[in-house]
This record gives sequence, C-alpha cells and structure tokens, in this order.
Amino acid sequence: MSNPSSATMSQFRHSATVAIADIQLQGALTGATNKFVNGRTTALTELPHADALRDHFKKIRAATLANLPHYLELFEQRATAAGAQVHWAQTGQDAVDIVLNIARQRGVKLVTKSKSMATEEIHLNTALEANGIVPVETDLGEWIIQLAGEPPSHIIGPAIHKTRHQVAELFSKEVGRPLSPDDIDGLTAEARRLLRTQFLAAGLGISGGNLGIAETGTLVLVTNEGNGRLVTSAPPVHIAIIGIEKICPDWDAAATWLALLARSATGQPMSIYTTAITGPRRPDEPDGPEEVHLILLDNGRSQLTGTPYEESLQCIRCGACLNVCPVYKKAGGHAYGSPYSGPIGAVITPLLFGLEEYAALPQASTLCGACKDACPARIDLPRMLLQLRQDEVAAHLLPWRERKAEEFAAYVLGSAGRMNFFTKLGRWGQRPFQHDDGLKLPISVGDGRALPSLAPKPFRQLWAEGELDNT
Repeated sequence: MSNPSSATMSQFRHSATVAIADIQLQGALTGATNKFVNGRTTALTELPHADALRDHFKKIRAATLANLPHYLELFEQRATAAGAQVHWAQTGQDAVDIVLNIARQRGVKLVTKSKSMATEEIHLNTALEANGIVPVETDLGEWIIQLAGEPPSHIIGPAIHKTRHQVAELFSKEVGRPLSPDDIDGLTAEARRLLRTQFLAAGLGISGGNLGIAETGTLVLVTNEGNGRLVTSAPPVHIAIIGIEKICPDWDAAATWLALLARSATGQPMSIYTTAITGPRRPDEPDGPEEVHLILLDNGRSQLTGTPYEESLQCIRCGACLNVCPVYKKAGGHAYGSPYSGPIGAVITPLLFGLEEYAALPQASTLCGACKDACPARIDLPRMLLQLRQDEVAAHLLPWRERKAEEFAAYVLGSAGRMNFFTKLGRWGQRPFQHDDGLKLPISVGDGRALPSLAPKPFRQLWAEGELDNT
C-alpha cells in the first residue's frame, strides 16, 4: 500500500514555514521535546554503565538483523505452538486484507485500537472505515488526533502539538458541553468515561508490538496507559501488527531493549505497563481473547537488509532523535507527510515509500549528529541522510536550479585555484551591495536578514602573511 501523502521540496518548505509561524505550535513543540530530552538525560545518568549497555544493544540489533529469517521463523514456530495464528504480510495492503478478512469472519463492526505506528503506516483506519467498520483509538493522544482528524506528529507523543486549550475544545465538542482546559483531571476523566464502553462493545482489538521474542513467540507491548491491556484482552479477538525488524532473539536481549526503550523515549526507568502476550487465553483462564493473530509486516523492510540502509531497521521507535533534532523541533511532525517524522522518518520514509515522493526529507537535516548521539542503538542517521542525498543527485530528483547551484559549488570547491578565483570575483561583485551590517541584495534571501560580506582577505592569506597570532 502506497502512502497517499508526500513531501516534495515545495510541500515540505511550505508546511515548515506555516509551522514556524504558528506561535502556539512552537510553544507546544518546545515544551514537550525539552521535557523528553531532560527526562532522558536524567534517566540514562541514573542507569549504571548506560553507554556500555547501548553498545551492547547495538550489537544485539545488528546480529539479529543479520540473521533475521532464522529469528522470524523461530518466532512463528513458538507463537503457533502457543496457540497464536501468524500471518505474513509482504505489503501494507496484504496486512489490511488480513485484518478485514478476520473482521468479516467475525462480523465485527467496532474495533478498539491501541497506539500503533504500523497501523498508521498502512492507513488501517481508513480501510476499516471504508468497509463499514468503526475504529476507535483508545490511547489518549491517538484519540485526540482522531477527534481532530489529523495524523500523529510524533512517534511516541502523537498529540504533542496540541495545547490543553485545543484538547479541551475537541473534548467539549465531543461531549456536547464546555470543558475547562485547566481541569486536566476532568478532561482525562471524560475521555475515560467515553472510551470505557467501547472496550466492552468491540468485537476486535488491534495493537502494534514493540518487540516479538523469538525464544517464546511472545508479543511485548510497552504503554503508559491501561488501554493497551484492555484492547488486547477485553475483545474476543486480538490482532497485532508488528514490523519484521522488531524481532528479538530471547528474553535476555529483551531485557536490554526494555531497559533503554522507556528511558530513551520518555525518561522513565520503565514504562507503566509492559505487557507480554503469548497466545490466546488458556481453558483455565477467565480473561483474554479467544484468538490472537500476529501479522508480521514487511512493506519494504526486507529490501533494506544487506544494503547501506540496513542499520535503519535497528530503530526501536523511541522518538529520542526527534526530540533533539533542530529541524523537527521547528517544523513539527506533519511537515514530513509521513507517520515517521524527525531524523529517523527522514531516512525510513523515503526508503519505504519512495525517494521521489519524499525527496525533501533527506534535505531536512542540519547533519549536526544529535540524533546519533541520542539514539539508544547509536544508529548513524547522518551517514544515511548523506547517502540518500547522493541517491537523489544520481536520480536527478533535486529541482534543476538547486541541482545546478550544487554542481557549480562542487566545481568551485573542487580546486583551490578555482576557489581563489571565484572568491576574488565575489569580493569585486559584492561592492555595490555592501553596507555596514552586511550585504543587502536586490532579491529576498531567507527571512530578509542581511548576509555577511566576504572578508577583505581569506583566512589562509592572513595566516600566511603573519597577520594572525599563530602561537
């Protein structure tokens, strides 16, 4: 299933410009991301040998992906032995069809959902609605953006772009009476009241999966709200959609994964709810679903193995890279045109959905390296962003003006002689536009600020002539 959105150069720049001008959005983004960053720093500081643990985790993820078919087959065997039904979905449409077939067999008309990036990726809600099935998001953030008719703007905080006043307005419209934006507990209580009846009425519960443990065929969900357990246990059927890269060899590796996930995501030592599901309920168990279906989603992931981009599959969707990215913190998630935003989104979105459709995203980075520093698996996102930029150049995807400008810059920078010549030419050519505060050009550049003028002498000349203190 292709992604219906896109992020061309013009689209991204327009969306980013609108986001930057939105003072309310900027305040919400700054507050939320700073909170996540500070929490992560504190949590990792309190974790003994955090850096060594991250190095160890990197090795685990790399080794697992290098032997991914083995662990996927083992997971299928163990999950099937535990009573679950395992389905393989090569594409997003395959996954959607599997869900619809199960729903039709059960005559399902109402579905409760736990937060899942995989279902956002394949646009499952749209497909359910088109087939007469009502999906209800039960994660508070997801429910907020469902009411707003918007996609998520952050991997772990889908509604971080919303202020409490905007949330109160949405809830007031839903309940039919005014609610105070200052009564956070009251807003939460209203959400709980409205959603609670849906868990019991739903014929099907759908979740994602943070990891699948090959050793036991266990699905692990990490959440901070009790809705995840209600979705996976109250309805008679539970479907989990999990990317094939989320496979973990055993519980020892899972312990490392879980030790880093919550700390990297929200700054918590551990999530409030860590749920392990191994098959449907047993005959002697009073609670749990009658059926558990595990859909292993490929949707382009297997094509990345054995390539320079395989490292991107090590991502555990903690969102740490988004919180430190200067581009994401200004542009927000919606500018990326994808469920996956920020640095990791700028890499995996073009890889999964097409570089031509998302040509702007590899350019949406300062290459400062903060994302790599924050990543619990130390994924080298800057390297892959540069590689994607090279792919764009090779495929002639950049606008021709930018392409010609970059080709000219490469030509100039490729020779010291050419660099010196064009620098001298630039000093001569800038004279009509020089002012005390910089260059004032006849055309608008950026936000209208004056550009700095070229210095009378380059650094190398100053150094050679002894005009600098080179001690």
